[in-house]
Amino acid sequence: MPEIKLTPEEIRYISLFQEVTRANVKDCVIDNENNRIIFLVESKDMGVAIGKNGINVKRLKKIIGKDIELVAYSDNLEELVKNLMSPARVRSIKLVNTNSKKSVYITVDPQDKGLAIGKNGRNVLRAKLILKRYMDIDNVVIV
Repeated sequence: MPEIKLTPEEIRYISLFQEVTRANVKDCVIDNENNRIIFLVESKDMGVAIGKNGINVKRLKKIIGKDIELVAYSDNLEELVKNLMSPARVRSIKLVNTNSKKSVYITVDPQDKGLAIGKNGRNVLRAKLILKRYMDIDNVVIV
């Protein structure tokens, strides 16, 4: 697993998130290209992090001025991929190593393919960012 170093900006966002939600944050990924911040939260804290009717996410979005996305963190590749693709239904996950590059092939329910990819590929990009950071996976393919 690659070593993760947080920037001062990421540390500030994590601190703010924990102050607003009272939930434990594992990590924070800033995606300026898509004007969003992705927080990785312990699975047990997801309900607290979201808040009743999404109040915490809405509050953070208002304070920060960027979209806020939450992903339940897991050390297990399959669990993490399922959490990243949610609410799309994942049928199978295949990890392939070729020429020192790792790729993950994610098979989703055919009806959920658009949901898994996301508008302009946002969900695939989110999966790539997080899987590269935690599992050293270079490529994500939705099939």
